[in-house]
Amino acid sequence: MATIATLSRMAALLLAAACCHAAEPTQDEVMARAAAIYADRLGEFVIDRDPRFTARVRGVADVLIAQARRDYPETAGWAWEVHTTDDARQNADCMAGGKILVSQQYVERLGLGDAELAMLLAHEIEHAALHHNLLEYQAALRLEPAWAQRPFAELEYAVDNNAGLMAKLASLNYAQEEEADREGLRLAWRAGWPAAQLAGYFRKMVRASDWPHGSKPDYPSPSQRRRDAQALAVLLQKNYVQPGD
Repeated sequence: MATIATLSRMAALLLAAACCHAAEPTQDEVMARAAAIYADRLGEFVIDRDPRFTARVRGVADVLIAQARRDYPETAGWAWEVHTTDDARQNADCMAGGKILVSQQYVERLGLGDAELAMLLAHEIEHAALHHNLLEYQAALRLEPAWAQRPFAELEYAVDNNAGLMAKLASLNYAQEEEADREGLRLAWRAGWPAAQLAGYFRKMVRASDWPHGSKPDYPSPSQRRRDAQALAVLLQKNYVQPGD
């Protein structure tokens, strides 16, 4: 009965998201939409083709998820999922509600060790744990109230595709990327990885980037992200306290 009730609630949320006005979407609605989109994505790609790589990613992710559950108690109730793909269009992301997808091609192209992989995943986990999607939708409604008269699915599409709205949201997105880097490094450090090794991810990202020193209105440059991560790593090491103490 509990399973039927959960499915019924999920169906109701999806119906509301698709059919009703976008005014003040809730985190439950954002998570329901993310779950549906994630399921569609898993149907589009070849998933978990390499069992060893998938096991490696899940092993790193499990440690981070356990830490996230301690730091963000709400996430203990999420239906976390971790899958891998070899699709070159992907790198890594964590959708609302803990739906993670990681590209093997991206990880292997950068040559990421486990600490660097942990930094990549922790950044994405923080986007979800900090409700960045929900905050983006709320900001969009403040900036362009007319979206409140449109279906939520249209607002969801617009924040990633409507040039005018994206320009207005650029400063928020820039700040969210900085926050996900900062809090992601702290999350992975508290989970047990050395801060300097975590910051190494950004060094490899700079090396692989086509625009290492070019910031965008909605995205800090890879070199800026590396400098910020290195500074935070030094600070954590300087004021070292055993994570969990």
